[in-house]
Amino acid sequence: MSFTIMQKLSLQRLIPDQPLLTIIRNAKKKTGGSTRNRIGHTRPKHRGWRVQDGHYVSEGTILATQRTTRFHPGLNVGFGRNGTLFAMEHGKVYVTCEIADPNWDHTWIQNNYASRQGQTLYKKYFNVVPEEQHQRFRLIDEI
Repeated sequence: MSFTIMQKLSLQRLIPDQPLLTIIRNAKKKTGGSTRNRIGHTRPKHRGWRVQDGHYVSEGTILATQRTTRFHPGLNVGFGRNGTLFAMEHGKVYVTCEIADPNWDHTWIQNNYASRQGQTLYKKYFNVVPEEQHQRFRLIDEI
């Protein structure tokens, strides 16, 4: 006899006028399902252009983020350690396609263009052209 049948018989002997009681245990937790954050499915980094051609930016604005050198710094644009391009002055953004003349001593360039040394490279350059300055001041003396 199983434990539950013996339990039923013992309950019938103790309480003869009551109906037969059954005790059922249910699981308190559901079974483990699949998780959504598996290995290899990291959050997207959203790299690429931050500012489009023709927009006005202030100093320090991030223009583009990248892992490899897709975009190069032009006039008034800085190049961060992780490849981020940022504006160094207030002005209008111009994106041009030019022949690249990279600095081959730079480790970032060596890692990404080692096999293409000596070839003609066409790359997108980010340039920030400063806004027109006001002409309220007068030159008094040159040093």
